[in-house]
Amino acid sequence: MNTPPARQAPALPARPLITLTSLVVLAHVLLLQAAPLAWGPVPDPQATAPRPFITRTLEIKPEPALASAPAAPPVRAQPVRRRPPLSPSNRATAPELTAPPAIESIAPATTDSTAPADPPGQPAETAATPTEPVAPTPTPTQTPPPPPLPGASTALTIPGSVRLKYAMTGRAKNLDYSAFAQLDWLQDGQTYDAKMVVSALFLGSRSMTSSGRITADGLAPTRFLDKSRSERAAHFQADKGTISFSANTPDAPWLRGAQDRLSVFLQLGSLLAGAPASYPVGASVSLYTAGPREVDTWTFTVESEETLKLPVGEAATLKLTRKPQRDHDQTVEIWFAPSMDYLPVRSRITQQNGDFIDQQLRAVEKP
Repeated sequence: MNTPPARQAPALPARPLITLTSLVVLAHVLLLQAAPLAWGPVPDPQATAPRPFITRTLEIKPEPALASAPAAPPVRAQPVRRRPPLSPSNRATAPELTAPPAIESIAPATTDSTAPADPPGQPAETAATPTEPVAPTPTPTQTPPPPPLPGASTALTIPGSVRLKYAMTGRAKNLDYSAFAQLDWLQDGQTYDAKMVVSALFLGSRSMTSSGRITADGLAPTRFLDKSRSERAAHFQADKGTISFSANTPDAPWLRGAQDRLSVFLQLGSLLAGAPASYPVGASVSLYTAGPREVDTWTFTVESEETLKLPVGEAATLKLTRKPQRDHDQTVEIWFAPSMDYLPVRSRITQQNGDFIDQQLRAVEKP
């Protein structure tokens, strides 16, 4: 008996497959455009710029000895240790930082006041005629230093060069999505470069870049670049006292301590690392921040100490929050890890309509 030949499945038409693929790619593109880039609250062009903060001491960390990504050990959870205020009664008992020693320390120059002064009542040396008294030379009055600005820090600690990789999840228009991000941080004690890249399958990438100098005030950006389908830049011109924008928006005043939308988070972590006791729960810090089109004042409040379970492992963190300042503003939450020199290990941006993007550390590598 002959066996009837097996029937072959009909081939799917090519046109429906092409149409379906195009719709999927279009949906991903719409998601990328709708999702906010991490670490980018909506600026307030009308916000009044505060006076910049003043710093006293800068500590620069060397590049940490890190293993490659597959062999990187998880970050062990440990409580966030607080330094008590450095009053005379507790100065001797303040705990020491466990971070590696700094390779460079920068402090503002001080006036030498150790020269001996003439005791009061002692006559000054006379000229050739010994019987004629000579009036004592008046001592110039020294102007006391100005008081520190509110929220000013006495120290900063700049982290060493490192590469941080993040896993990202989010929701936009009731659709969930995922992406990856990478932060490259490089510094040589004099200058720095930071680059944040967010990428997703079929969607391409978007990046923010900040470059500048390391000064006694911490990070001093000279150029900020925001790049997706087009490039927009902000140029910090300290010599002219202005911040200019490639988007042809009006110039903004440059202030000492000004940051951009990427450097602000590294500067914020440096403030926390340099003087942890200055930022207890409930404290706030404001930073003058420039985006690619305008400047704004970003105020963060120290909210709580939390232990997070991240893709890289557990980590004790300090959480800071930026609350919405006006309609259609965003809530920004960011977690810094004391065990990692207060580098950001998680950030979450939430829109008022519930859309969000959540970024969590998954790997630590050498740059």
